[in-house]
Amino acid sequence: MKKLILFLSAISIALSSYGELKYVFYMIGDGMGSNEVLAAEMYQAELQGRIGRVPLTMTSFPVFGMATTYSASNGITDSAAAGTALATGKKTNNGCLGVDKDSISVTSIAEDWHLKGWPVAIMTSVAIDHATPGAFYAHVDNRSRYYEIGTQLAATGYEFFGGAGFHKPTNQKDSNAVNLYDLCEQSGYTFAHGYADAQNKLGAEKLILVQAEDGIDKQQPSESIPYAIDRKGGDLTLSQIVETAISYMAPKGKFFMMIEGGKIDYAGHSRDAATNIQEVLDFDQAIQIVYQFYLAHADETLIVVTADHETGGMALGHGGKYILNLQALQHQQISSWELNTQIADLYKQYGRRLKWEQVHALLQEQLGFYSHIEINAKNEARLYSAYKHLIRGKQKTEKTLYNDISELGGEAIHIMNKIARVGWTSSGHTAANVPVFAIGVGAERFTGWYDNTEIVEKIKAGL
Repeated sequence: MKKLILFLSAISIALSSYGELKYVFYMIGDGMGSNEVLAAEMYQAELQGRIGRVPLTMTSFPVFGMATTYSASNGITDSAAAGTALATGKKTNNGCLGVDKDSISVTSIAEDWHLKGWPVAIMTSVAIDHATPGAFYAHVDNRSRYYEIGTQLAATGYEFFGGAGFHKPTNQKDSNAVNLYDLCEQSGYTFAHGYADAQNKLGAEKLILVQAEDGIDKQQPSESIPYAIDRKGGDLTLSQIVETAISYMAPKGKFFMMIEGGKIDYAGHSRDAATNIQEVLDFDQAIQIVYQFYLAHADETLIVVTADHETGGMALGHGGKYILNLQALQHQQISSWELNTQIADLYKQYGRRLKWEQVHALLQEQLGFYSHIEINAKNEARLYSAYKHLIRGKQKTEKTLYNDISELGGEAIHIMNKIARVGWTSSGHTAANVPVFAIGVGAERFTGWYDNTEIVEKIKAGL
């Protein structure tokens, strides 16, 4: 009831007059198509024992639109081209970041507004030099030039960055090049390692929040913070990053924030429905924190939530029967990434001596197979065959963008998806439209169906 009252209050505020725009939250769920959002809502309803949906914070916003995502080079975009469109309002070729299709630099809204005196915060649940955050500060014709992207981050002067760390902190071609962590410190940035450390450094002139010290190796890649489903106590979360950013930026009187839920995309590439849903819910928790700020500053705030593209071609319905069984996913305790890691660890420990009973126990503990989820003879045979391939050294491995999926782990997650009646059309991106949700100053501009390049122009129109 309390949430409903807040929601109705927000609608009333959204339809009233506004003052000067001072606070902009641009929130991007990487890989988050409409079905990913709906899956999270219907999953929560099934957990309550009913058919329907439990609205997320983002879907409770009063304004809704849809955006196309194609790039300048293809009907299916990659994250660099999509991020560039969302950040600059310009189309570019797949793989290009912060440049147009002719490799000429284009200015992002963050760069533009920072030059006009707006404090800027950029944050993500993946590496801070990844494609989506990079689109708001970097200019390269190949998104894989991570070290160069990192050097451009250090030169921005933006007030706040948050995420896992740097994907490529060292220059692989020049051993004498300055480590990106050191370069940022030389550029006046203070690093906070984890949420608790950040609370002691809110007075820093410029702040970068990354994982705790034991999760950072300045010489090694830092890909992402843990999946929500794999999270352990002490792990940095996207909500903590957002909470810290608001505490740090609010005293500045105005700000622009870009917040990316980056691992929805990772789970889509792995075709892992349970993990995908948990990432959408985790992203929505970060949106809820932003929404609470909005309620206190409703006549000065704009929140826009969208996605760069859809990943995986998620289908809510599989196998020809008119059945959905999303509640089965509650029994999956770990991501496909962690499942594959645990299978590999078992094989490393026992090798050819690994018993089927040990694999059986792992699948029961982590996926609920046999105890909570019935495994029929056909699926049992598929799992056992993959097990035999593993111990004979004949296991096949599927390489996706962010995960190497073992035959056994892949079969287990595939079976889990089938039982939940979730299908996938791809291990990559699709051309599906993505949702746009908005509330606050100028939110009415985000209704309708338009291209992703128009979103940033709609935000700019609020000034």
